[in-house]
Amino acid sequence: MEIATRIQAVNPSATLQITARAKSMRKSGIDVVNFGAGEPDFNTPQQINDAAIKAINDGFTKYTPSTGIPELKEKIAKKLKEENNLEYLPEQIVVSCGAKHSLFNLIQVIINKNDQVIIPSPYWVSYTEMVKLAQGKPVIIETRQKDGFKIDIEKLKKKINASTKLIILNSPSNPCGVLYSREELQKIAEVCIENNLFIISDEIYEKIIFDDAVFTSLASLSKEIYDLTLTVNGVSKSFSMTGWRIGYFAGPKEISNAVSRLQDHSTSCPSSVSQRAALAALGLDSNYFSSLRSKFQERRDFIISYLDEKLGDFVSYVKPQGAFYIFVNISKTKLDSFNFAKRLLEESYVAVIPGKPFGCDSWIRISFATSMEEIKKGLERLELFFIKLKTEKLTQI
Repeated sequence: MEIATRIQAVNPSATLQITARAKSMRKSGIDVVNFGAGEPDFNTPQQINDAAIKAINDGFTKYTPSTGIPELKEKIAKKLKEENNLEYLPEQIVVSCGAKHSLFNLIQVIINKNDQVIIPSPYWVSYTEMVKLAQGKPVIIETRQKDGFKIDIEKLKKKINASTKLIILNSPSNPCGVLYSREELQKIAEVCIENNLFIISDEIYEKIIFDDAVFTSLASLSKEIYDLTLTVNGVSKSFSMTGWRIGYFAGPKEISNAVSRLQDHSTSCPSSVSQRAALAALGLDSNYFSSLRSKFQERRDFIISYLDEKLGDFVSYVKPQGAFYIFVNISKTKLDSFNFAKRLLEESYVAVIPGKPFGCDSWIRISFATSMEEIKKGLERLELFFIKLKTEKLTQI
């Protein structure tokens, strides 16, 4: 049987592949440090678990409306108004099976064959593949390390043509923790408004920001950009609920109606129990987020200090302002990112994600969504691995 052409063009997820290999090695008894995980290592808060258990005990285990239960959509609307200065009616909101599902749905309903989608690199690995599945064309706009991996507005303007339909922006970003300021977002917004381009604002990491930085939702800047913005978020990263699979988007009613029709005939509805859990998550107070940010910032600070003091001769990086990743330049090793990651895992038992699927083959992504004990152990092994590579290079000379 011949597989559909649109599927053949899609690459498998390197993140999931590396993580699966690391877990397999651990299961066989090998002490692997996993810097690959894209999920918080903390348990889901008990208040959320309790709400899910109550939902099960109350028999809340049947189909729900395909776009989410009314009380959850109302809670999301309230959250967006109070925290992001965004006014959305519940009918403009669609709850899906994770933020990834929200992104997939949006791209499916917006993009026609050969429509172009501008994506800044480094980019999250699934953006390009989702565009391919919609038979659109990913158009990559390169960003530079010296610019903090932020979009150059003039380069952005040059990428736009009659076929351009959409821009995807992730702030804070995966894989490098880039956080755009209000002023930087304003410049991007002006380009979108001038060219009447939709923009997906992926805000899944909004609660994980460092150094007293301020997060700004793109759609809050003006009525004009609000009408063009599709705001995506979810509970996975902020509440350590990756397996619960609840995400959402808010945007123009015409698009939410189209996504509703797509969801009617694909997933039917998000998990009923998970929706009740998400409702409880959105009720947690700000102290929870303060603690979350503090723990992740401690880890980030330790890693960059270690890189500066012990590995400065081998690597460079851009200091992450949010999320829980650090993107590391390994170009001095002369290894491509897949070979580097494979050797590091097999020889030193440390799992990292290759940079090539993010659009940067001389880089690797290190996740600090793991304990300080594991971080220290993993960095020590990474240091020894670099020394080993240096010794190999000297021997070859």
